[in-house]
Amino acid sequence: MPEYGKTAMVGSTAINVYSEGDGDITVVFMAGSGVGCPALEYKPVYRRMTDRYRIAVVEKAGYGLSGIAMTERTVENLVEESRNALKSLGILPPYILAPHSYSGFEAIWWANTYPEEVKAVLGIDMGFPNMMKAQAEEIPHEKKKAMVEKSRRLMQRIAKRGLTARLLRNKTVNASGLLDSSELTSEEKKIYEEIYYKNAASEAVFEESILAEENAKGAERTGYLTCPACFIVSNMKTPVRSLSWQQAAEDYAGHCDAEIHMINEGHMMYTKIPDRIAGIFITFLQKTGL
Repeated sequence: MPEYGKTAMVGSTAINVYSEGDGDITVVFMAGSGVGCPALEYKPVYRRMTDRYRIAVVEKAGYGLSGIAMTERTVENLVEESRNALKSLGILPPYILAPHSYSGFEAIWWANTYPEEVKAVLGIDMGFPNMMKAQAEEIPHEKKKAMVEKSRRLMQRIAKRGLTARLLRNKTVNASGLLDSSELTSEEKKIYEEIYYKNAASEAVFEESILAEENAKGAERTGYLTCPACFIVSNMKTPVRSLSWQQAAEDYAGHCDAEIHMINEGHMMYTKIPDRIAGIFITFLQKTGL
């Protein structure tokens, strides 16, 4: 298995962290649900920021080159493992959190629980508690569990890299389009693909999905973000009828005076418009004095 980054033992699990760049403050990229190889997934954005900031990509248990999860996938455990891994490797606060998708819950909990550590949040189409609450009201928990079980069976087939994997290539390993882009080298694309299939059926991901409602509630209990925040929001479609993805973000941003940018690109827009995303974030951080 190829190697990149450094691992820290957190409890009995090895957590892999990739870092580059210099600076007194670290932008911590946090993975969305099921992103097989986070350290390469977010390269299009972070490589455009490393001339100004140190960056770190935390690969949660069950992701990237990290070990399997040994604790329940609660928002508290997810954050504490990330914090401990960073500190064990000498990547100390202050941090700017850059969560994608599901890890928005983690970023909110982290920023509000440890405000002295977090200077800002840069949301890459991050999830918000109000969206998950609306989804939970429309999709019963038993139905959600059945959906996750169906996904588990499919991903177990995908992991075998047979016909199903080839047919669904552009909805699975190449969902973000990275393998068709020039953002990764040929060698990085091979690594990305190998690690994606290693983690395709990661139990940590399925458990996170089951706990999504509780983790959103956990984030919500800490209150709205109080640190400076900038949200880039896609036009992603969801099964929720009562609340659109963009409306949920707009409502949340209104409660915490966050800067918000609505961009009609997909949920993995970071591979399509990385220059624009990095530019928005750098401009925001400069205005904020970071």
